Parts: sequence; structure tokens; C-alpha cells
Amino acid sequence: MSDQKRLFLVDAYALIFRGYYAFIKNPRINSKGEDTSAIMGFMNSLLDVIKRERPDHLAVCFDKGGSADRVEMYQEYKANRDETPEGIKTAVPYIYEILKAMHIPIMVKEGFEADDVIGTLAKKAEKEGYKTFMVTPDKDFAQLVSENIFMYRPVFGGGYETWGIPEVQKKFEVTDPLQVIDYLGMMGDASDNIPGLPGVGPKTAKKFLAAYGSMEGLLANTHELKGKMKEKVEANGELGLLSKKLATIMLDVPVEFDAKDFEMSKPDVPKVTEIFQGLEFRRLTDNFLKTFSTEAKTSPTTNKMEKEAPKVTTKEEKSAGAGQFSLFGGAALSTSETPTEHTRNTAETASHFYQSVASGMATKLFVKNLMNQTSVCFDTETTGLNPLTAELVGIAFSWEVGKGFYVPFPEDKSEAQDLIEILRPFFENDAIEKIGQNLKYDIKVLAKYNVEVKGKLFDTMLAHYLINPDMRHNMDVLAETYLNYTPISITELIGKKGKNQLSMRDVPLDKQTEYAVEDADITLQLKEHFEKELGEANTQKLFDDIEVPLLRVLAAMELEGINLDKVFLNSLSEDLNSDILNLEKSIYEAAGEEFNIASPKQLGIILFEKLNLVEKPKKTKTGQYKTSEDILSYLAKDHDIIRQVLEYRGLAKLKSTYVDALPLQVEESTGRVHTDYMQTVAATGRLSSNNPNLQNIPIRTERGRQVRKAFVPRNDEYTLLAADYSQIELRIIAALSEEETMIEAFKNGEDIHASTASKVFNVPLEDVSREQRSNAKTVNFGIVYGVSAFGLSNQTDLSRGEAKELIDTYYETYPKLKAYMSAQVDFARDNGYVQTVLGRRRYLKDIDSRNAMVRSGAERNAVNAPIQGSAADIIKIAMINIYNKLNEGNYKSKMLLQVHDELVFDIYKPELEELKILIKTEMENAYIMDVPLDVEMDIGLNWLEAH
Repeated sequence: MSDQKRLFLVDAYALIFRGYYAFIKNPRINSKGEDTSAIMGFMNSLLDVIKRERPDHLAVCFDKGGSADRVEMYQEYKANRDETPEGIKTAVPYIYEILKAMHIPIMVKEGFEADDVIGTLAKKAEKEGYKTFMVTPDKDFAQLVSENIFMYRPVFGGGYETWGIPEVQKKFEVTDPLQVIDYLGMMGDASDNIPGLPGVGPKTAKKFLAAYGSMEGLLANTHELKGKMKEKVEANGELGLLSKKLATIMLDVPVEFDAKDFEMSKPDVPKVTEIFQGLEFRRLTDNFLKTFSTEAKTSPTTNKMEKEAPKVTTKEEKSAGAGQFSLFGGAALSTSETPTEHTRNTAETASHFYQSVASGMATKLFVKNLMNQTSVCFDTETTGLNPLTAELVGIAFSWEVGKGFYVPFPEDKSEAQDLIEILRPFFENDAIEKIGQNLKYDIKVLAKYNVEVKGKLFDTMLAHYLINPDMRHNMDVLAETYLNYTPISITELIGKKGKNQLSMRDVPLDKQTEYAVEDADITLQLKEHFEKELGEANTQKLFDDIEVPLLRVLAAMELEGINLDKVFLNSLSEDLNSDILNLEKSIYEAAGEEFNIASPKQLGIILFEKLNLVEKPKKTKTGQYKTSEDILSYLAKDHDIIRQVLEYRGLAKLKSTYVDALPLQVEESTGRVHTDYMQTVAATGRLSSNNPNLQNIPIRTERGRQVRKAFVPRNDEYTLLAADYSQIELRIIAALSEEETMIEAFKNGEDIHASTASKVFNVPLEDVSREQRSNAKTVNFGIVYGVSAFGLSNQTDLSRGEAKELIDTYYETYPKLKAYMSAQVDFARDNGYVQTVLGRRRYLKDIDSRNAMVRSGAERNAVNAPIQGSAADIIKIAMINIYNKLNEGNYKSKMLLQVHDELVFDIYKPELEELKILIKTEMENAYIMDVPLDVEMDIGLNWLEAH
């Protein structure tokens, strides 16, 4: 190994932003409602660098106040940047605190960017004989690369790549890294708002550098250029030189490189751990401890990193009780140890006693003991994730913390059924509470064995959803967050997904026992924790009266499934093929050439370069034209080709997502489609549908509506009935706001949109035009979501001025509605949450955000979450009541689907008239308000007819 010292300079904000956006689809929210994504992402990257490279010297460099010199040169520099997300703003103070506790220097200078600080330090360190690595994904740093200065770039998917001189030469097609400045100056930088030379992109910039060597060389030889490019370069020479200056990293920032100050030092382990535990970073704490334990033992240098680390107990030091005598005849698995400070518990460190139960007399003795309990946690282990096809491998039970039992099941189906018969008295005992995590799955698995799970239920996943709806609810996360415990990973037993993954049947019994009983034990402990929190959050009644009873309803609906007409879908697929080909032809004619319509890049070039449909089209950070649906929808009414592209996309998605996919999702064992309803996804309380998603089938287009024709009754003795709440959200907001004018309109059975139009446009009800009603309808539905004049204008033929006037008039007409919306925002500010009519809470951590866009989003949620959530609660009550009535009456008819405000039933024809009354009555009386609920229903030979 070289004796040359190595300095690592970390571009703080580049890694903070990268970490934040890595979690953007699944933010890391802790139990206090804090978004910790940026902190976690940054720390993961920093620890990764330390573990991989074990640097001798390290510093983290921040921006402060932007670049005063560049703004003075060009006022528009970085003026297009969006405001920093609130999740990053709140993260930075924590990161500062962590770095200080780790004794890592923080380098920052008011009025300078981190790029300039890093550039200055890198060059100073180079003069002192150091090899410097700039830790950043930012390509601009390539200009600094030299014999002893390198870029250390995190790459997508994990890992790093090092750019030295050869890599920079190859990447930018230059002979000297300094030419990267010219390259950046020529092509500009949209993210920094550096203008560059108009019309010059990456390829042209590389071509110019190959021919002329620099920006100055290009400008001295413009006579060699031709046509419009010659005109553009000559006309914008000064702009090009300015762009080069803006792109040049400064090397004279008033900061000093003091080698001693930058040496890696032993961190303040207790302090860092305390911060991590406050943020609920369980795995990151372990990662930190392992990193510095390894660092201390293996670092090749003799610096201030002391040769000591937190004590880590080895497996050999742990006591294991495998093979102890078991009352029930099976193997007992037990470990016991007092964990060292700052470590997280695992199966290897936490005291526990898990047993497998042998067959025969041991099983009978176990069941006798089981039946004496009042509350038991159980967890099924199966051969797969699909409860309709999975077979039981074993069932774990726990009713005392740290203890539990595992009953393995034979592979032979008749023998497995014999064993479940022995356990049946427990499952069907009304007096014993059953506890589980995602009990719906276990209920569906046991239903295959003709076993019904009776008695009171406690589902920890549902409980946590009500306590903290924005956090993840899987058991591993809950165990780490609330119990400081890391469960055994399923991949340790059966491997990762793929053809080589094992079945649980292939796992040795002792490992099955340890894994399965641990799950039951952890779930039991979580139940004890969440019982208290449900009371503190005032959501116990919601849990007991709605979410848990609904669990049984959804399990029954999912097991029932719905019949699908595959022949019709095949015919529809052919029709869609024809439609798509016709649209392709039309689009190609309008474009004057064939291209890949599905390619955003190719589409952008056609629309915004060749056809020049927009004067200043929006671009992504990579310089590609934006062609997302929201962008194109705004332009569609003015350009036929864009309207056709949107129609093409819609049909292609409809075909691939539903028409071609649905027949493949028919379950062979039942011949029906079985969606999976998720109770713990939408923070508003709405259900979501998966595998397949039946809630997003398009209904605004003729082709989209036709997909519903494929859903049919089970046979000729049945018909489909669809029952739909009419304008339930408007009725709820009218009731909650106590807006008398709107309430009276509903009570009188008026067309609410015509009634609104009559009042807003000041015309008699009978004289309301179709256009006026349509505009009023758009406002009625949009008002709950905070529709703006701009948004209303886009959705109607109104100008922005007319739209604003309409909204203002609307609020004047319904003043209590406006007051209610303001009161909801005030309530959210005072309490940190809003709630539905039944007390379901939606926590709004961004309600006081300094970022106007983030804050306005939270304000909109403060208004619409109680409305959406109340509608969700009401239909859930209706579902529970109808399900119970159908069971009590022993009806053959079944409830099959819930889609937003609609329920779909498979009705046995002789029961039709009786059940029409029952369903309508239960839905309309699910919750009593000042505004009556109204249900529209119809029947048909398919879902479309019934709807």
C-alpha cells in the first residue's frame, strides 16, 4: 500500500439531496412524525465511504449563502432553483450535530459554495503531497481532477467509481480535465441556470473542443462555422465566456488545510448513538458501531483513531440452550444474554425460550395448555405468499413474552387436515383473543382448511396504522422502532426472490421454530405496546368498531373473488390493437416521420424541436424535454397531436394493465379474480386494491368503461348489483361546514350542481345551462382539493380571470364553507392533525413549513383529509353492517368489490328485491348527519350495466 496520505472531501448537500430523493417514494418517517430520509441517506453514504476506504483524513464541506461572486457576475445564477425541501432543511442541523459528535471537521465559508471550498482544499492538500478524493456525484468537479485529485462518485444501485485523468478524458472526450470548464460553459447547466451557448448540447460541445480546444479557441474561429450555428455562437460569445466563468470552480476560498485537524479521530460513540436512537435509527446505529469497530481494528494508519471500540459479543460468548428438555417432546431453542450498551437485541442476544411441539401426545398436551389461555398470538408459516394456494408448513403460538411454541405441519394434505382438526377448538373459541400481524392473511390461509377464526382479534399492523398512518407498518420496522429488536430475516432461511429461493418446507425444523416463534413473540410484545397508544391517540373505538371487523369482511370478499369473461377481454384487446395502430398512423402523419411514441426523449424532440409547439418548453434536470401527462394535458386542447399522444398512452396502458393482464390474474383453483384490499396504505383511511388493482380502471373513456363489462355474475342464477353513494363527499362537507344553503339543496333532492350554478351565476334553476352546470360541478368537486383559478381554467373553458371570479362568487354564495376550511387549517396548526367524523387522524407535520408549496399542500390535506376519510369510514361501516346482515340471514348473495364510494354484489336472483332494500337502507343509515346520504343502485349482466 502506498504511504501517500489520502484526504476525502465530502460534498455535503450533494449527498444530502441524493439521500433524500432516494427515499422520496417511501420516506423514512419515525414514530414522532419526523422525516429522517435526508439524514439517513447522508449517513449511509458517509459510513459507506469510511468503511470502504478507511481514510486518513476527512472533512465534510457545506454551502452557506450561495456564491456571492457568481451572483454578482450573473444575477440569474441558480435563480431557477426550487426552494429546498423542508425535509432537507430540518435534516441539516441534525447532520451538523452528528458530524461534531463524530469529530469530523465541517468546512463552510459564507458566500462560497461547497464546490469552491472543496476545490481550494484539494489543491492545497495536493501541494502538501496528499492524494485527494472528492466525494460527490456532481460532474462539475471533473475539472479539478489531476494526478493526485480524484472524483469519488456514488453510482446508481450502490458502490462508487473513481474518476482520474483517463476517466475524465474518456467521459468528456477532452485531453485535459481543465477543458471540462469549457465543456460546461458551452452547453450550459439548467440546474444552475448557466445559460451556455444557445443550441449547443453535449455532442456539439465535444465536437467544438476537439476542433478548437477551448471556448476562446471556438470564438476565435467562428468563421469556420456555418449557418444558424455560426450566427448563434457569434451573437452569444460574451454569454459563452460568462458561462465559462460561472462554471469555473474557485481555488482561492479563504479556508486552510491543516492536516492535523483533518485526521480521522475516534468518534464520541455514546453521543452519536444517543442522536441515532432519538431519530430511531436502529440499523444505522449498528452500522455505525460496526464501522468504527472495524476501523479501529484494521486501519493501516496510526492516527488519532484509537485502537478500541464498543464491545461486540461474539457468538461463541453467547449461551445457547438448544437441545434442552421440552415438556411437549420437541426441540427447545433458548438463548440468554444481557445486551451490551448501544446494541440492538436479536434472537442471538435476547433471552427467549422457543419450542417445537412433537406430534401425538405432545400436541394434545399443548392444545390443553393453549385452551387455558385468554389471549394468544399466532402466526402461520406457509409455502408461499398467495393465501389461496399456500399450504401450511407450521403455526407459531405465543402468550408470554420471550416464550412460544411451534407446531410443524406434515406435507401430506390429509395428515395436515387431521392436525388442524386438533387445533380447531382454539381457533373457533370465542372466548380466546387472537393476536397477529396482518391477520387477514392467516384467516384466508386457515379458511382453505375450513377453519374459521373466531373471538376478539388484535392486529398489530392495523393498530399501528391508526397510531401513525404515515409510517411503514411491516413487522421488522415496528420491532426495530418500538422494541429495539432486529428480527431474523426471511432471506436468511430461504434466500432472495428468484428461481433458487427455497420453500419454508426446505428449512430445518430448528430454524423454522426460531423464525416463526420469534414473529409471534414480537407481535405479542407489539400488541402490549400499541394497546396503550391506541388509547392515547383516541383511536381505540375506530380500531374495535371499524378496522378489525372490516378485516373479516375483506377476507371474505377476497376469498370470494369475482367472475371474469376472458373471451370478451380477448375481443377487446383486438379492438384496442386496432385503435392504437390508427392513432400511431395519425401521430406519424402529424409529425412527418415515424418515431417511438412511448419514448419521452423522442417525443419531446418531435413536439418541441421539430414541430416547435411551445416557445419555451420545460426540461428535466438532465436537459430532456418534459412530456409528463400534466405537461401534455395543459397543451392538448391547442394541439391535436398532443391530444392523440395522450389518447395513445391511455389505450396502451389500458391494454397492458387491464385488458391483457386481467386474464393472467385469474386464480386457477377458483376460476375467479381475487383482488387484495389493503387497509394500511392510504393515510386518509381509504382502501387500496392490489393484484389486480380494480379501483383504477378508467371510467371516463368509452374503452375504459368497457373493461367493466368483463366482470360478470357467477352463473345464470345470479346478477350483479352496484350500489354507489351519490356525491358523498359534497354531502359530508355541507354537513361539517353547516352550510344551510347546500344542506337544503340536498334535503330537497335538488341537483346540487345545477343548484350551485343557479346561485353562483344568479339564474333561475330551470334556466341553468349545461355549460354553467358543468363549471359548477368542477368547482364543487375541486373545492375540497383546493382548486385554484389556474387549475379551474385548465379543467374548463374559462379564462383564468373568469375562473377566479367563479371561485370568489362560490365562496360568497357558501360563506360557511369558506369559514370551515379556514377553521380546519387552524385546527391542524394548533393540534398537528385533523380528523374524520369518527376520529381517524391525519397528522400534518408540514402545516407550518417555511416552504410555501409544502405548506399549501398540508393546508389542502387539512381540508380534504377529513372529507375523504369520513367518506371512507362511512362506507366501511356500511360494509360491516351489510356483511353481518348477509351472514345472519344466511343469504346466498355475496359482497364482492369496494371501489371508492361503490359496492358490487353477486346477487342470487330470488333474493334481489329483498336485498336491494337491505343494502340501500344499511348504506344510507351507516352514519347520520344533517345531510341525508343517498345511494343509487342498478343491476346488470356485467359490472358496466350495473354501474
